[in-house]
Amino acid sequence: MENNHSGIKKVSLAGLIVTLGIVYGDIGTSPLYVMNAIMKGGAEINSLLIYGALSCIFWTLTLQTTFKYVIITLQADNHGEGGIFALFALVRRKTNLIAIITMLGGSALLADGVITPAITVTSAVEGLSILYDNVPIVPIVLTIFLLLFFFQQFGSGLIGRIFGPVMFIWFILLAVLGIAQLLHGGVGVLAALNPYYAFKFLSTYPAAIILLGAVFLATTGAEALYSDLGHCGIKNIRITWIFVKIALILNYLGQGAWLLDHLSEAKNVNVFYSIMPQWFLIPGVLIATAAAVIASQALISGSYTLISEAITLNIWPRIKVLYPTSVKGQVYIPFVNWLLWISCSFVVIYFAKSSNMEGAYGLSITLTMIMTTLLLSVYLLKRKVNIFIRIFLLTLFLTIECTFLYANLHKFMDGGWLTIMLASLFFIVMYGWYFGRKIKNKFITFTSLKKETEVIYELSMDYNVPKIATNLVYITKANKLDQIESKIMYSIFNKHPKRANTYWFLHIDSLDTPDTFEYTVHHIVPGVVIKVEFHLGFKVERRINVYFKQILEDLEKTHEISMVSHYKSLKRHSIPADFLFVNLDRVMINDYKLPGLKRFTMGLHNFIRGMGINDVKAFGLDTSNVIEEKIPIVIEREEKKRIIRIQR
Repeated sequence: MENNHSGIKKVSLAGLIVTLGIVYGDIGTSPLYVMNAIMKGGAEINSLLIYGALSCIFWTLTLQTTFKYVIITLQADNHGEGGIFALFALVRRKTNLIAIITMLGGSALLADGVITPAITVTSAVEGLSILYDNVPIVPIVLTIFLLLFFFQQFGSGLIGRIFGPVMFIWFILLAVLGIAQLLHGGVGVLAALNPYYAFKFLSTYPAAIILLGAVFLATTGAEALYSDLGHCGIKNIRITWIFVKIALILNYLGQGAWLLDHLSEAKNVNVFYSIMPQWFLIPGVLIATAAAVIASQALISGSYTLISEAITLNIWPRIKVLYPTSVKGQVYIPFVNWLLWISCSFVVIYFAKSSNMEGAYGLSITLTMIMTTLLLSVYLLKRKVNIFIRIFLLTLFLTIECTFLYANLHKFMDGGWLTIMLASLFFIVMYGWYFGRKIKNKFITFTSLKKETEVIYELSMDYNVPKIATNLVYITKANKLDQIESKIMYSIFNKHPKRANTYWFLHIDSLDTPDTFEYTVHHIVPGVVIKVEFHLGFKVERRINVYFKQILEDLEKTHEISMVSHYKSLKRHSIPADFLFVNLDRVMINDYKLPGLKRFTMGLHNFIRGMGINDVKAFGLDTSNVIEEKIPIVIEREEKKRIIRIQR
């Protein structure tokens, strides 16, 4: 498949500008609310608070964002792709614990996709209240969300082209505003870059550890740097991060310089807009709102991609995935879109002000970062990195992140419960689907395909059995070429004998690589039994019906098969041969009860399964050529009792 992002991944001015628009929306808009949150949470507004907070922000961005993500984690790429699910794919030995860690991280990241647009857009629009006291902030934000989520179904191609230039202007604005304050006489605040102030702040300022929950908001978008690796490439991200970090630090320092001159006003003002000249306020609010919308768009698109990858990795139930544009990798998931719209709107209505949302923000993404750290340590073990380096990195990152987690847990009752509740719901769905499938797969039995071919061949020649189709197609989960599921043989021989000229067995090999798009064909019995292997990367859409037609065209060109009908009357007129797909649904029979936890997991799995779509829709099969059958899951077990026959 052609990689439409290959141009973006190459280092060029255009690639760097596009990277600014894709990667940095979340972390780039954090100056809108971080210092506000710190000032409102501070017990006493003094120079120690300002110097200490700025020092903590700088070193958090340095250790957490720069060192952990930009320098180390970006190297853990799965054929150019990043993100927690790509990292999961890299860890070959997928134990239950590793799967749960991945689900926790993915669930928390999805929950973050709800609160980030709400707090970012609300913070930007609140700038209007400086000029107009009674401006209706909530209705304006809700209108922006309505338009934003409505236009998702048409793709983000048009608006995507202006993301980069707008974010470039935004970061220039951040830097200029910060420099202006420093030149105004606040150059002394540069001393805050000394880690001494962070240490002094944490050791002497009242409840300083709790304030780290507000400091953490400065790095919440760091996970996006890794998730967007596949879109932009490691070099573009690393180069642009230098520019972005300088702009962010300058702006934070500028806000700190202004605060040092206005200590008495600190708790009652919007610090970001206070450093902006009065004459520039309206343009500033418009630029900030545009940047906030871009940040929201990035989170929304990221949620689509996250769910799409989870579906392919069998961590999320199959739901409808649409491809609104020709841009590779751009997906639209209606269920996720409207769920996010309802959730974001609820957050805005419930909390009303960005300052009220700060309590809900940060807790879930802290969990994602911790899970990424744990997976990264497993990946480094696989790469045979020196044990002392692994221990050092694991200790450093977990110490930082667990400290932030402790700080953010104090915000639980102030709104943190919302994202934890959302993350828990997402986790329950992932857990029930993934482990329910594992339980069902334990009861899959396979038989030798070669042993069955003689019976299949004889059935195809048995004119006493009515022919159901010329070509009969099954989708098989058997990874080995010489194996086939017993349930398919049950369907062919026992359920209702199905005679056909050719039996096709399609196997979808879901790979850990993102973009693999290949197939192989095996003629088990030429003209009668054919097995096709689809080798598909986890980012390739599962349009099996379309791909199968392409394969048939290839096979006809090489004269391996004939696509003309086998019926004489139709063959004379070159009518195409008929195909029939059989979709099998395995069901647990009622006379067997699973143990407690497995029974609960299967019940959860079946409930979640009802919310998704079946294989017919998931694989894009032609519904007019599909029959669906239910096949019992047969569990071999020894019965302790046997019913006794009596005479009457």
